Amino acid sequence: MTNIENFLSLIRRKGYEKVPIDFKTCPSLTQKFKDYISETGFQFKKSCIDIPDLVPKHASREDFLNYYPHSFKEGTKIDAYGVAHEPGSAAAFHMTKMYNPMNNFDSVGQVMEYPLPDYVGADPEKQIDAVKKAHEDDTVAVGNMQCTVWERSWYMRGMENLMADMMLDDPIANAILDRVTDISVMRAESFVRNGVDVLFLGDDIGMQHTIMMSEELYCEWLKPRLKKVIDAARAINPDIAVFYHSCGFVTPMIPHLIDAGIDVLDPVQPECMDFAEIHREFGDRLSFHGTIGTQTTMPFGSPDDVRREVFKNLEIAGDKGGLLVAPTHLLEPEVPVENLVAYINACVDFK
Repeated sequence: MTNIENFLSLIRRKGYEKVPIDFKTCPSLTQKFKDYISETGFQFKKSCIDIPDLVPKHASREDFLNYYPHSFKEGTKIDAYGVAHEPGSAAAFHMTKMYNPMNNFDSVGQVMEYPLPDYVGADPEKQIDAVKKAHEDDTVAVGNMQCTVWERSWYMRGMENLMADMMLDDPIANAILDRVTDISVMRAESFVRNGVDVLFLGDDIGMQHTIMMSEELYCEWLKPRLKKVIDAARAINPDIAVFYHSCGFVTPMIPHLIDAGIDVLDPVQPECMDFAEIHREFGDRLSFHGTIGTQTTMPFGSPDDVRREVFKNLEIAGDKGGLLVAPTHLLEPEVPVENLVAYINACVDFK
């Protein structure tokens, strides 16, 4: 099998020849790993790569600042959706204080007038070229669309506000979620039309030990919109592999995610859910990505601990596959480079 064939066969639970390698590192660990490679000659190849998203037209920073009643400290970034991300200390790599531009909105009119990114007419050339290069390198092309509906919406509105809007059946919730969903449909269609192998969707709907909202609220407001995005992608390519990311405990939501059309659940955090139990209940209908804890094993275990976890979880999945074993999140500065190497070697050595 080629790498791409092997990857897709594994997640479709049709068997596999080798264990794919997939992980992401923060800048400091990336540099440590580069130094390790330079000193030792260590070699490996990741199985997949993120393909660039379309670049939309969007309002200027100055225009978005009109939605905030205060100024921000130096280094604050405002994204294409107008959400302000104020930096913390240098040690908090990807943690920022988030400000919500729709925080004080009280009408649907304000939502409809808000300058969301405009993807109409966005140039797909970089996307097309990146997919072509990935395939020439026998690398799986991933269209990464995390923050698909729920997170993108609450980032703008504020979580408490949007939760209240949904529970009170406020038209503001429909207006925000529908506009974001329409954008996600357009992005998904572009990724799939331009040849990605995987569509990576996601919204965090779990917390450490419980789901973030009731199943009823999820099924009324979010599940149909996720399904709309997936259906739009599958209308172009019925065989597109759909991953769905949510950190935390999401066991009660898994049947709904399957109904919406996902193929692979990411990341199955071992601190929040037991992979053996999840696999036993859903492994005939769903594949999985992750299972190697970034709160526990990767930062605080030994290389032998990492290796045991990789082997254990692959053995649970069995010969048909169904597990793309990987760290459950970005690897932070406290992860020893030796543990990253142990993860890679375990993937290579597993038979």
